[in-house]
Amino acid sequence: MSSKFVSERISRRNLLRVAGTYGLSSTLLGGAALTGALTLPELAEAASSTYDKRFSKPAKHTLKFGASGFNERNLLIERAGCLEFARDLEERTDGEIRVEFIGDNQICGQLSCVEKTQQGIVDIYAASTQNSAGGAPYYNVLDYAYQFPTRASLYHFLYHPASEQILRAPLRKKHNLHFLFSVCQLRGLQMGLSWADRPDVTKIEELFGTKNRVTGTQLGRIAMELLNLNPTPIAWEETLDGLKQGLIDGAETWSSAVAYANMSPVVSQVIDLRFFSGFEHTAMNFEVFEGLEPHLQDAVMESAYFTQALIQGAHEAALVNTVGHSVPQLPGTIFVKNGTRFVPLSDAEREKAARMCAPEHVPEPWEAWRERINGWAGGIDTYTEVHRIAREIPSDILVENVEPRRWWRG
Repeated sequence: MSSKFVSERISRRNLLRVAGTYGLSSTLLGGAALTGALTLPELAEAASSTYDKRFSKPAKHTLKFGASGFNERNLLIERAGCLEFARDLEERTDGEIRVEFIGDNQICGQLSCVEKTQQGIVDIYAASTQNSAGGAPYYNVLDYAYQFPTRASLYHFLYHPASEQILRAPLRKKHNLHFLFSVCQLRGLQMGLSWADRPDVTKIEELFGTKNRVTGTQLGRIAMELLNLNPTPIAWEETLDGLKQGLIDGAETWSSAVAYANMSPVVSQVIDLRFFSGFEHTAMNFEVFEGLEPHLQDAVMESAYFTQALIQGAHEAALVNTVGHSVPQLPGTIFVKNGTRFVPLSDAEREKAARMCAPEHVPEPWEAWRERINGWAGGIDTYTEVHRIAREIPSDILVENVEPRRWWRG
């Protein structure tokens, strides 16, 4: 999508007026297919054309896509690929599959989308794997501390054929979830306004004793406890108020999540701790996937692959050009406009943190969960295997240079 959806010429109210005639999915998909700032009549024409095309014949399958808090505006900030996937799948199947996109927490939120997908209330959902871990605990397999050294290593793992055995197959078997694609980032600490007048954090010890929001990930809490970060469970939808009111010092999440959720005005320092993974993923109900004809299953996989490769480049660009996740920060980015400083820690400080909390250095606190996860995976030593795969590529490889692979083909 282009910047047309944030143009002053098309307000949110006018967009919804068009959506009232042609449906929100047709409006968003129609506008997303064009470039440049659109006028209201141009958006209406695009929506009408898309509507006519999408409903020119009956769909064999209509899939309901619950995209938690995402919408056409913030998907330009966190390039999660939701609308691109929907559009590509409809085109690839020539309308045999129709996707109805429902974002803005209208049908499910970060914590509830996973359960509503498992229950069949929605067919596809987008949320973080960490927030989804409450309803699908196997997602914790991604959350060992310092398992992934770089964002590139996260993408490399998702493309890797071994991700089928380690991640995707257990999710299908245990939780009825078919993992499709994901944004990849590494989590840090987002410090509130009480840190605005403090110098940039340079030592991990400066964060000891702070009180920080944690997601639904059980393994993420272990890492935070070992780092003396006082993990405090707060729902994603309540984190903004928690930071604003000073109920917490900071929150563990990643840069683009702060930006897309409009948290930048209450976040002063983004500490690039990178202490465990951040996956804003899309998955679908596996029974629904199995109910599709074989050629449509193939189409879902090809659209997932297309979207994963698209995210890989688009999101990296958005981090620098839109969010402000860089040194130096570019003028006009969300962080610069709100006075949010991106603070990179040194490799030495991250290594110090890793020695305090990573399973390879401090194994005991992880043993119970590690045994549980390995059992769910059929006896695989999940931490060792993911750790190894994540280091198959050079530590300095750029994300955009990671080779996309169709992971399901072995």
